Amino acid sequence: MIKRPRHTRINATIRRMVRETSLSVDDLIYPLFVKHGRGEREPIASMVGHYRVSTDELMKEAQEVWSLGIPAIILFGIPQRKDEMGREAYSRDGVVQRAVAAVKERIPELLVITDVCLCQYTDHGHCGIIKDNQVDNDATLEVLSHVALSHAEVGADFVAPSDMMDGRVRAIRETLESEGFKDTGILAYAVKYASSFYGPFREAADSAPKFGDRKSYQMDAANAREAIKEALLDVEEGADIIMVKPALAYLDIIHRVRSRIELPVAAYSVSGEYAMVKAADQKGWIEGEKVMMEILLSIKRAGADLILTYFAKEGARILRDHEDL
Repeated sequence: MIKRPRHTRINATIRRMVRETSLSVDDLIYPLFVKHGRGEREPIASMVGHYRVSTDELMKEAQEVWSLGIPAIILFGIPQRKDEMGREAYSRDGVVQRAVAAVKERIPELLVITDVCLCQYTDHGHCGIIKDNQVDNDATLEVLSHVALSHAEVGADFVAPSDMMDGRVRAIRETLESEGFKDTGILAYAVKYASSFYGPFREAADSAPKFGDRKSYQMDAANAREAIKEALLDVEEGADIIMVKPALAYLDIIHRVRSRIELPVAAYSVSGEYAMVKAADQKGWIEGEKVMMEILLSIKRAGADLILTYFAKEGARILRDHEDL
């Protein structure tokens, strides 16, 4: 008997009908970097098309995101000053707190997620409180809880702890509940690797550690089974969505987590992934838009329900205009 698998690939209509994986604008979350000031739109050299923006410029970005059908943004703050405790991270007058309030006032339907970490806010650049030249896990939990609460108070829909301290999801959940913010969700950076793909982000957020590295709290790139342990702990502690970061070099991890976790799974297509595509496209070595969409589809195919990506606006425009992808 002759087998002809090409019959279901012969034209665009049948390909669309039998496609196993679909990518939608509803899957996308757009990261934004917000700073103090007014009329500020500072280009990020290693992330073509992205900027550090003041709140008034952020509102223009948020409006564009919403008009494209992208349902959510995640905010990263650039503080005016740093100190050993990262105090602006939980200041009522902090840059993220101002930005969240502004977005929720103007575009209440847009889902606002806030990154909860200290690396941008501390003068040492680590994600926690330093004691005896080491990151003190338990001392950091209290500060992270203050940060998350300060975001919830101004209207954040979800807080997203990215620090990788043990027990931080439980600490944040208990704080939010005790303070009356039971409806604020937690998108947990549950599986975050100590990756070399974060370089452009660290430039954008000025968040590189001033000494040592983050390998004592972020995960070893060689470990896969550990990812399930970390994800299950965050589920147990009260997370609503589980994230894997980075995405492209960790598609196997996304698949493993998806197969074991019933909660929605997000994946962060990080700054290094974005920068590589943009650089190769500028050189004429690849067709950037096609590679972008292939990468996003691969992340969805691996099992991600949601994708945090710097490609979100470009991807949304393509999804709006084309069907045979």
